[in-house]
Amino acid sequence: MDSQTPRIDSMIDSILQSYDEIGGINKNGTHTFPNKENVVEVLHDLQCLVFPGFKKAEDIDSENLRYITGQRINRIVAMLTKEIQKALIYEISHQSEQGSKNKQCFALAERTALALIEEIPNIRKTINLDMMAMFNGDPAAKNSEEVIVSYPGLEAITVYRLAHFLYVNGVPVIPRIMSEYVHGRTGIDIHPGATIGESFFIDHGTGIVIGETTVIGKNVKIYQGVTLGALSVKKELQDKKRHPTIEDNVTIYANATILGGKTVIGEGCTIGGNTWVMQSVPPHTMVTQ
Repeated sequence: MDSQTPRIDSMIDSILQSYDEIGGINKNGTHTFPNKENVVEVLHDLQCLVFPGFKKAEDIDSENLRYITGQRINRIVAMLTKEIQKALIYEISHQSEQGSKNKQCFALAERTALALIEEIPNIRKTINLDMMAMFNGDPAAKNSEEVIVSYPGLEAITVYRLAHFLYVNGVPVIPRIMSEYVHGRTGIDIHPGATIGESFFIDHGTGIVIGETTVIGKNVKIYQGVTLGALSVKKELQDKKRHPTIEDNVTIYANATILGGKTVIGEGCTIGGNTWVMQSVPPHTMVTQ
């Protein structure tokens, strides 16, 4: 081992030099970036808050439900506040008066974490409508509990609705960590900035992509491989609407691609599988190859 010490020291020096030259190191301190593991842990607790007893092995009854819920809320608020504070501080790290900014960021982070908890009953109502859309729309679903525990589409839309609340309330980074985590689990990529109405039905789901500025109405059903994307991915367009609008009661079949911020799919349309759509479609139209 001793004979290898100079070589090991040289390796360490080389790696440390790459940290200085290239970056990509998350040090403790004022400029610490949010921790992915902590965000995922918060997300698991939030999912358990939405569907207690389904997402984690735990004995729940009427006697201990209040205690378990209280414990979970306290854990979420404490950890989420810390991670939101990191994200906010990182965004303003180039500014002066860092000490006062830190306090402001903590207060804002805590308010946002508490606001998310207060919103959980309304988020649950919306997710329940998504779940019922999947149950009623899929003949293979035997009961709603099966949808909750086994349908990747419901998991993806649940995480989206939690992440979207943080996104619209100005929380940086953390919503993307949440959405990309569930993307890796389900193969469904929903940007937290998208706007999605109630009773959203994702069937199968693998390979679905929904971009940041997408707007989706109520009672929309989409199948695997659907892309709601942008015509251009130029950086200067980041503040523009780049993704399509899907109005109410639309069905989009497998592997359809719909592109462009000015593209509107009218109410009641059916978009057939493997179609490529780059212009608006009038209401109650069927589009096929």
